[in-house]
Amino acid sequence: MATTAHRITARLRPLTLAIFVSGIAPWVPVEKVFMTQLGFTPSLVATMAAAYAAIVPLLEIPSGILADRWSRRGVLMLAGGAGLVSVLVGAISTGVATYIASAMVLGVYFALQSGTVDAIVYDTLLEEAGQAEAYERYFGRMQAWNSAALTGSALVGGVIAGLASPRLAYVLTVPFAAAGVLLLLRFREPQLHRRAARTGTRAQLAATWRAVAGQPRVAAVVVASVLAAATMQMMFEFGPLWLVAAGVATAVFGPYTAGMTATLGLGGVLASRLKFERPAVSAAVALVLFGGGLTLSSGATGVVVIAGQIVLAALLATIGIYLSRLLHDATPSELRTGVASGVSTLSWLTFLPTSLLFGALSRTGGVAGAGWIVVGLAAGVGGTLIGLAHRAERAATVPCGEPVAVAA
Repeated sequence: MATTAHRITARLRPLTLAIFVSGIAPWVPVEKVFMTQLGFTPSLVATMAAAYAAIVPLLEIPSGILADRWSRRGVLMLAGGAGLVSVLVGAISTGVATYIASAMVLGVYFALQSGTVDAIVYDTLLEEAGQAEAYERYFGRMQAWNSAALTGSALVGGVIAGLASPRLAYVLTVPFAAAGVLLLLRFREPQLHRRAARTGTRAQLAATWRAVAGQPRVAAVVVASVLAAATMQMMFEFGPLWLVAAGVATAVFGPYTAGMTATLGLGGVLASRLKFERPAVSAAVALVLFGGGLTLSSGATGVVVIAGQIVLAALLATIGIYLSRLLHDATPSELRTGVASGVSTLSWLTFLPTSLLFGALSRTGGVAGAGWIVVGLAAGVGGTLIGLAHRAERAATVPCGEPVAVAA
């Protein structure tokens, strides 16, 4: 008879494969180079980021509720379709306006995808094992495979751009994006979210909001999640601009992006090992986060900036998995994706004005001056993480397993 661990692994294997294949995206490492060729400046990059960041909050909560009421696998397939369209439009872009349109479609992908995979993993564990104590391990493993795909394709994308053109990297991404959508058909999604008594959409929306904002014990988790996600988005959206400012050669962008995407996998590995509920561990992590942020505001060399970004991204990825487990622990299955999407919406609403502020500061003080935004965000993440650790030390943590449903 198969063990519980083997059943969980087999159940999640099709989803893991789909995420791995869809993560093969050689366009990612050369995006900023391609955008520069199209006429983008740092200020226009910030405008583009704000454009798709404005799309995401409009769709995230509705898509999360759709996933909870209809099908999480179906919403993931819609997300993959949006990602495919975004890459296609990007590949044919010849100017700033068209590329911003592709970025806005990418915003649709982010909105549909956020909160869905982690909710699926959490509920799969509940169905197969009756509890979700191993969430960090299984979700971290899935994230590690996605990171491996992104890392490998980042190296390939840099070579493609060097030998041919950045545009070709976009074209070669298309078949993998399509294959990722088709592979999801093989996955059998968990059904816990469908077992609860059906309520009206308005009632479910109200219950989702109460789950996010109506539980004081969850408020610190939400704040920490929002700050960590916004900081991570800053790293991946604007990180290459520090390399451009430092005069780093184009050939370095492939290995750099590979290193950044590898941090997602490293975060998956570290998530089940770092004990953030211990105040000493959280304090040490907070100190490293702050130091990593300082490397971006000091006008340091390209090597130092790259090292600082990789350290920041690895810790933020690890923290993100830990916080998502705390959030799911406190949320019933029928609201799980909607709540996670709500928190993600708050993250994007934080990132939107932050990206505009980054653009304004970069015009007057360069990217080093704008780097103080990252320092502030990193300090906020570290502070809330320490607060959560002290709370965990004073009282028992939220127990794993299926929580009591929030009243509609």
